[in-house]
Amino acid sequence: MNEREIEIHQFDSILIANRGEIACRVIRTAQRLGYRAIAVYSEPDADSAHVRLADDAYALKGSSSSESYLDIAQIVAACHATGAGAVHPGYGFLSENTAFASACESAGVVFIGPPADAIELMGSKRLSKVAMLEAGVPCIPGYEDAAQDTDTLKAAADRIGYPLMIKASAGGGGRGMRLVEKAADFEAQLKTARSEALNAFGSDEVILEKAVIEPRHIEIQVMADRYGNTIHLGERDCSIQRRHQKVVEEAPSPVVSEALRQKMGEAAVRAARSCGYYGAGTVEFLLDRSGDFYFLEMNTRLQVEHPVTEMVTGLDLVAMQIEVAAGRKLELQQSDIVLRGHAIEVRVYAEDPARDFLPQTGHIALWQHHGQNVDELGLLTDFSASPTPLAARSGGLRVDDGFLSGQTISPYYDPMLAKVIGFGPDRETARRHLIKGLENMTLFGLTSNLSFLGAILGNSEFIAGRTTTAFLQQQSQTLNIAKDDAGLALALAALVIYFKSDPRATGLSATGALAVPVAANIILQAEGGETPPQTIRLRRRAAGVSMGHQHQAHPSFDISTDEGTHELVVLATEADALLVLIDRCRLRVPFILKGPEASRTVWLKVRSAGTIAHHAFVDVTRQRKSSAASVGDGRIYASMDGLVIAAHASEGDIVKQGDLLFTLEAMKIEHPLRANASGRLSAVHVNAGTQVKGRQLLAEIEIQSDE
Repeated sequence: MNEREIEIHQFDSILIANRGEIACRVIRTAQRLGYRAIAVYSEPDADSAHVRLADDAYALKGSSSSESYLDIAQIVAACHATGAGAVHPGYGFLSENTAFASACESAGVVFIGPPADAIELMGSKRLSKVAMLEAGVPCIPGYEDAAQDTDTLKAAADRIGYPLMIKASAGGGGRGMRLVEKAADFEAQLKTARSEALNAFGSDEVILEKAVIEPRHIEIQVMADRYGNTIHLGERDCSIQRRHQKVVEEAPSPVVSEALRQKMGEAAVRAARSCGYYGAGTVEFLLDRSGDFYFLEMNTRLQVEHPVTEMVTGLDLVAMQIEVAAGRKLELQQSDIVLRGHAIEVRVYAEDPARDFLPQTGHIALWQHHGQNVDELGLLTDFSASPTPLAARSGGLRVDDGFLSGQTISPYYDPMLAKVIGFGPDRETARRHLIKGLENMTLFGLTSNLSFLGAILGNSEFIAGRTTTAFLQQQSQTLNIAKDDAGLALALAALVIYFKSDPRATGLSATGALAVPVAANIILQAEGGETPPQTIRLRRRAAGVSMGHQHQAHPSFDISTDEGTHELVVLATEADALLVLIDRCRLRVPFILKGPEASRTVWLKVRSAGTIAHHAFVDVTRQRKSSAASVGDGRIYASMDGLVIAAHASEGDIVKQGDLLFTLEAMKIEHPLRANASGRLSAVHVNAGTQVKGRQLLAEIEIQSDE
């Protein structure tokens, strides 16, 4: 492409073909650069944060991803209808879709991303690995040929040796990926990997690779213009992963030396140049214990974790993408890129760590944080001068979020809510800023992984920088968030309900009508119904019996739970918080009480022994004892809102406890639903393709005792 052809690609408006936090993040930079930012939105996202933030918005038909954000024709139509001159795809959805990049070009709309042929090449794990071998980029020994019959793959696996990885050639994110420990398991794991790959990516092609045990996952950010200038922006350590999905990322890596950074950076630049790449891209490597590294894949888009690179380089990567797409030369040289300071990012998900990280849906009652957004950070968008890394300053907190209080998290999309980035002149300062930022966050309305993230950041192995891809598995016991004080949370939840509902509890004076002990029994159940209800007994002490002479003017309580008795003094009540004294510690307890009186839910945030936890309890005091089924009663319920993608048994079948009955897909994850008892399947209420709600009855088993 000559300079004249490049120069004509100018535009003054950008359509963001995405949603959530990444759409908000791109919109902010586009507006900062003077572009008109245009949002697209599905029916469930009509009142979303990215729609409110954009200058204009276009309504897509449909609710699910396939009906809306993945519909290329609709996105192109949105460009024409709004006059958008360019499209930024964010990440996920159509960001690495060759057909979409080509469709934009055919429609005369600039695609803010790499050329379509580079996307196609790097979108295939098999073809990209062949290209990397030819370019001299270190690769893991394996099989990447075109023959895909089972016998050929089995023979190749036996040659490679075990353990090995089966990987979907066309995808990522852990789908279509299986670790095979021994030869006897190969064919079963191959079948599962192929099925997942076909459902997720439309192709069941796979590659095989020797398993690199407990490596570090290191990726190099590259940036290239249309004139062949290519540089790298250093590395990110993304070793902490769950189900091959990254959870914590940081830059720079605690174990990468300057010499290793140079070697990996040069390999990444070779990888980008080998496919005529331009724009932002990420070359991912596995780093083994000996210091050798191997090409894993290249992501031809902006990464979720790009903010940590921005903080240690001072560069706005979205602005750089837009500059390259507009045909401008990359002015920065490799020598201009110096990593200073440190940044750590965690991903906040709507999921329940205590229930195997089950994705959550629901209404966001309250979302509060004290972080800065990308507009407030001063990232460099003028690339004619050397950048000043933000993390080298005193430090702080960045939050990239994409939702607001009052909005609903639907089952149609990925459960990631926000990215939280702590930064500072060194790793420990960045870590402390991040921990404090998470502790100061309040998220009421659905369960999240906030406490789990805090546990990771406080883990001694993480603090020492000794994390590998096996970290979460190895540290699962120390990261168990169920160890927080549930008894204290129950006591405080009961106190909230008492003050909000008992007419005798109005006011805080210890004299007058409240001068005599007041007792109450409140029955609470943890939201989700996984544990039995518990009766909490409150007894208000008589005046003058409160703890500590200086607090005798405040009402005090003995509150008993199954875990023990707590003595509390209530110092003040607010509309959404209680100020209490517990064991000489003053605690402010934010809360929200919502729902009908017969089944109110109280959300509260509790600090105990230096940890912060969000809790939710349902007040079932006024409910009659329910005859609703418990585990083992033969009634099979949907674990959450989702789509039944497979029914594995039919009405009349004899099933055993533990048999797989349904596969439910929600938030891009498959959830198996199994028989909780043995017997005859007396009723099946759904079929494959049925959209269901959480706790919807799917099937009933006529229980038969084992003979």
